[in-house]
Amino acid sequence: MVAVCVDGSEPDYIEKAMAAGRMPWTEQVVTGGGVDLRVDCVVPTFTNPNNLSIVTGVPPEKHGICGNFYYDQECDSEIMMNDPALLRVPTIFKLFQNSGARIAIVTAKDKLKPLLGSGLVHGQHGSICFSAEKADEITIEENGLTDIIGRLNMSVPNVYSAELSEFVFAAGVEIMRHERPEIMYLSTTDYIQHKYAPGSQEANDFYAMMDRYWEELDTLGAVIALTADHGMNAKHDVTGSPNVIYLQDMLDNLVGPNKARVILPITDPYVVHHGALGSFATVYLEDGLSDCDVISKLAAISGIEKALINTEGCALFQLPKDRMGDLIVVSERSMVLGTTRERHDFSGLDVPLRSHGGISEQVVPLICSKPVSGLEDTLRLRNFDLFDIVLNHVA
Repeated sequence: MVAVCVDGSEPDYIEKAMAAGRMPWTEQVVTGGGVDLRVDCVVPTFTNPNNLSIVTGVPPEKHGICGNFYYDQECDSEIMMNDPALLRVPTIFKLFQNSGARIAIVTAKDKLKPLLGSGLVHGQHGSICFSAEKADEITIEENGLTDIIGRLNMSVPNVYSAELSEFVFAAGVEIMRHERPEIMYLSTTDYIQHKYAPGSQEANDFYAMMDRYWEELDTLGAVIALTADHGMNAKHDVTGSPNVIYLQDMLDNLVGPNKARVILPITDPYVVHHGALGSFATVYLEDGLSDCDVISKLAAISGIEKALINTEGCALFQLPKDRMGDLIVVSERSMVLGTTRERHDFSGLDVPLRSHGGISEQVVPLICSKPVSGLEDTLRLRNFDLFDIVLNHVA
């Protein structure tokens, strides 16, 4: 089977590309016997927590990865969440490898590779795991494969490009054709979705490209299931300027300077196309401040959808309490949350801001190339049900 995580793919992208006649294989699947579902992803609607939920089958409160970035209180350090040591449960890949299955994982950005490949054994005839971003550095010992550049006759694409995702699919087809893994996981980048709305020429071209590769994988005999880690929405005003609530500035005014610390879990090494602006934040308060008093002040701010204390927010969104702050703040559909005005660089935004992170980006597609059965009508389906659906419910 091949599982695909299309980064940033709200359902509208696929629906509009099919309506334009750009995704004939996908259209045949959803109208001719496959399954086309709408499911909820994990909040915060960011890359790391959702990819890890998909590949473990559980929410962040179980696997521990609650953002791209978090604040380690013990070390007093703001840390990227890409260290496998932060994972609290094994991935489905490790469990299947332990049972003798060969795994292949190709991800666009290298930040996900250590987490997705956690616990895998590589070497000759071992599992394969590498990123398109670092495809020219892979070795048999570290990645289970070598010279994918030569095999594809492709160069390593720029990390800020649609071609980075195309490399993922080209590599997936090549590996499926020759290595024949039992389980493959392909994860893209949301470069296109951050820049272009559903139905745009650029978005339709991107989805047409993916459709062609999915058809190739289908022809090779794979059962294909795809979902997304989050949706995407416009986060700008009519002039094209970002709609930002500078939460650190606001809290400094509301409760006093340096009495609250805002953490933006969207932060990762690739901030050019979103300026580290998303619709989810967590806040650490100085001892003595009242959570409820601060929440009442935040709730009165226009553009904030939810302001919750740790226990309420973590229960609602199934997050690990020890890796979130005293407060959890979510902005409305058209708004993003920042820290201070001077900390955010918009110079890389060559188009009006599109981003994610909130509840408004939670609904994503889940499409399978084969019919499924036995799903409970009352079950709230999640993107991390993908492997269960494909492995246990394909007719």
